[in-house]
Amino acid sequence: MAPSMIDWTDAGQPHRALWRSEASVTAPARVQVVDDTLTADKGYRLGCEGTALLWRGDFQNARQTLVAIMHRIDRRQAKRRDKSSTRTADAANQTPSADAFHKHRLERSQRARILNALLVPVSGDYGIPLRRAPDMRQALTEAWGPADGVDSVVSLRELLGLVGAHEWRKKGVAIAALGKGDDDRIHPHYGVFAPTRGEYIDLVAATPMPTTELAFDIGVGTGVLTAVLLRRGVKRVLATDTDPRAITCARENLVRLGMANRVELLTCDMFPPGKSPWILCNPPWVPARASAPIERAIYDEDSRMLRAFLEGLASHLTPGGEGWLVLSDIAEHFGLRTRQQLLDWIAEAGLVVIERHDIRPRHGKAADVSEALHAARAAEVTSLWRLAAMQANHKGDSRP
Repeated sequence: MAPSMIDWTDAGQPHRALWRSEASVTAPARVQVVDDTLTADKGYRLGCEGTALLWRGDFQNARQTLVAIMHRIDRRQAKRRDKSSTRTADAANQTPSADAFHKHRLERSQRARILNALLVPVSGDYGIPLRRAPDMRQALTEAWGPADGVDSVVSLRELLGLVGAHEWRKKGVAIAALGKGDDDRIHPHYGVFAPTRGEYIDLVAATPMPTTELAFDIGVGTGVLTAVLLRRGVKRVLATDTDPRAITCARENLVRLGMANRVELLTCDMFPPGKSPWILCNPPWVPARASAPIERAIYDEDSRMLRAFLEGLASHLTPGGEGWLVLSDIAEHFGLRTRQQLLDWIAEAGLVVIERHDIRPRHGKAADVSEALHAARAAEVTSLWRLAAMQANHKGDSRP
């Protein structure tokens, strides 16, 4: 596929550069060159109209302008919510419907579209040719690969996201289940979901293990759950992911932790070849369409990965083996999936529930009453479902 290009005119001269968008957003058709004289009000208005703003002024001023536009968006969206809301004072504590969830996502999408309208140039060596621009070459190399000498344009918001991901990768995420030392951290790569929520990790670290011989980890991500299994004494893990970035990230983390000799990493969809006495999967929790590649760790359209794991689990377990499904019930509180649907899928896959372990959320959004979907987040429970293949004469119930 030919690379996407962006075209604009500056001082009467036509210009063209490579267009970069992690979310695969189409290059804007209308581009206006702007500088430090741009006001936030005008930037907001042009962004709402669909005009992209290519910044040619001071980099730090561009950041300040982006923040100012963000505040204008948030204030206007808050006012619209207040005008359209018919809730009573205590109705704010009720669980939102699927319509409320989709409306919230639409607001976030509109917000992102306007903010992404502020663009910055990137030179062929990944330098930012703007006054007071920091050196971002390392962050851009990690995200985009080695510089190829081609000038490009990217949204400032995405560029700052790349830098944020670089800082996470450099600092790492402390994982209590791995230890308290600096060498026990997980370092997420750009585009690979960071394990900043610890509840699901704690469940995997605390639930009694069915075996220490072999485990499959489906959807390895950063490698954090594979690392927990190995730290608990599992002798060998086969881990899979469809995303090459995740495989690279997991490999680097496991090498850093001194565990790589006990892991085989495979780029494939779902299960590796063969069978295992223990198969673990932490699929995306929300059955909705991802709008960017990094969101695939959160959104699982039509519960495809969840259902594929359940449908294939029995045929990949050795006799007497266990499948561990780590799943939040947030989709149930959003009105996107019912508990009965999940239980029906488990039964239809020829599986029974041995046991379920639950944990309450500890993240900030669960306590933020101003957050639009607070009621659902506060009610959320993350569970580890221990599943087994139903025997022909088994009379067990898959509805704990």
